[in-house]
Amino acid sequence: MTAYDTIVIGAGHNGLVCAAYLAKAGQRVLLLEAAESAGGLAADREFHPGFHAPVAHSINHFSSKVASDLDLARHGYTLPAATMPLIGLAEHRSVSVHEGRTSGLDEADAKAYERYHGLLRRFAGALAPAWQKTMPGLGNNSLRELMTFAQIGFDLRRLGKKDMGEFLRIASLPMRDLVDEYFEDELLKALLCWDGIIGSKMAPRSPNSAVLSLLYRMSENSHGAHTIPNGGVAALGNALKEAAEVAGTEIRFSAEVARVRIDGNTDGLSASGVHLADGETIEADRVVCATDAKRAFLGLVGVEHLDIGFTNRIRRLRSDGLVGKLHLALKGAPEFGSTEHLTGRMIIAPTMDSIEFAFDDAKYGQCPEEPVMEVVVPSATDSSLAPDDQHVLSAHVMYVPYHLKGGWDDAAREWIANRAIETLAKYAPGIRGQVIYSEFLTPRDLEQQYRVSGGHWQHGDFSMDQILMMRPTYEAAQYDSPISGLHLCSAACHPGGDITGLAGHNAAKALLR
Repeated sequence: MTAYDTIVIGAGHNGLVCAAYLAKAGQRVLLLEAAESAGGLAADREFHPGFHAPVAHSINHFSSKVASDLDLARHGYTLPAATMPLIGLAEHRSVSVHEGRTSGLDEADAKAYERYHGLLRRFAGALAPAWQKTMPGLGNNSLRELMTFAQIGFDLRRLGKKDMGEFLRIASLPMRDLVDEYFEDELLKALLCWDGIIGSKMAPRSPNSAVLSLLYRMSENSHGAHTIPNGGVAALGNALKEAAEVAGTEIRFSAEVARVRIDGNTDGLSASGVHLADGETIEADRVVCATDAKRAFLGLVGVEHLDIGFTNRIRRLRSDGLVGKLHLALKGAPEFGSTEHLTGRMIIAPTMDSIEFAFDDAKYGQCPEEPVMEVVVPSATDSSLAPDDQHVLSAHVMYVPYHLKGGWDDAAREWIANRAIETLAKYAPGIRGQVIYSEFLTPRDLEQQYRVSGGHWQHGDFSMDQILMMRPTYEAAQYDSPISGLHLCSAACHPGGDITGLAGHNAAKALLR
């Protein structure tokens, strides 16, 4: 008998969730993490002495079911009473939307937003159960799998004939087409596009899955609004670690896995453990990778154990990151014009064209001349993230290419950091003089420091050929793989990226059947 039933590779939030569910079910689980702490991209990062900001700077649809099942409140994961307003900034004006209400709009657009938000909430609610299920492949389906399809169809049918038809019409629309139907205000339209495109290779004009991505992000109780947990985003990773350990998971940090151990016999190949970078071998009945698909199959398994067709599909996954991360240590609070702005999620993208032009630069391997970005000041609500009377600014800067023309070096990194700070200064005059220290993480940096292929924090684009039963690709969907005993539980799987815990939840439930 092996020492462990399951080895989970990677203590990001999905790996922690999967390990916790398996251990609660009585399995002997070992969780191996190469870093010194849990949480992955949501882990605490002290980027300058006394200043803290994780790469993932807010949460908006972490699964309430997972939080309840694992009793995360008991382990320190709690949310503030209010969510963060979403604020669009332009020079000399702003608009905001918050929990169905708006400000800064004329009466026509304000009323249109009520209709728009209400309809999308209905669609998001109909889709919500599908994100918590294993999405079956097509063909030769079992009764259980057929029932899953039937339930999803029933949930959509309950929308009624008119709304179901409207859902099918808009599901693959570009975000620009959708918001143009409802609104006149250019700043509002750019603001509402943001959550459909952030993190993927899309812009407002891009057809494909931006609307589905938006509905995915609206599927939880906050209906798309973001929040910073009490104690910061890192509090979630800490709570998940405690929950996994209480359930019986053994966790080892600074334990880098070099390869998955693959055995072969007349029945085929099977995963039977792992080889660590320090030379240790650990046996288990199965191995679950909470890593992106390229790292799992091309790095940890090795192409010598895989069919060439499967290997080519994994290589072709669109998983080059397109988001950079700016951290600023500031003397005093930045002056964005309103105290509400400091506790909100600010989007600097004055028009849809400004987003398109930034995307155009990135398509040709260049950083945007006029960056568009999402900005939060987490220290405004959690003073422990910075020294007294000082602050942290955290920004996701969109359309920063992984493959930069000429390559990434210190000069290129400094150039885009300066462009981002200059853009911020248009909306927070004097911010450049407040900067004590700045850090800019490119997709290349994220790949190297967090072991995420391409630096893509969703482990792959959320697109029609990489979602649902095709995520990440056939033969590796349904949390399975072509190798017996080898499974996936990361954001590379259904339902996709962001901090939700659902891929870990769904994988564990599939393994326990």
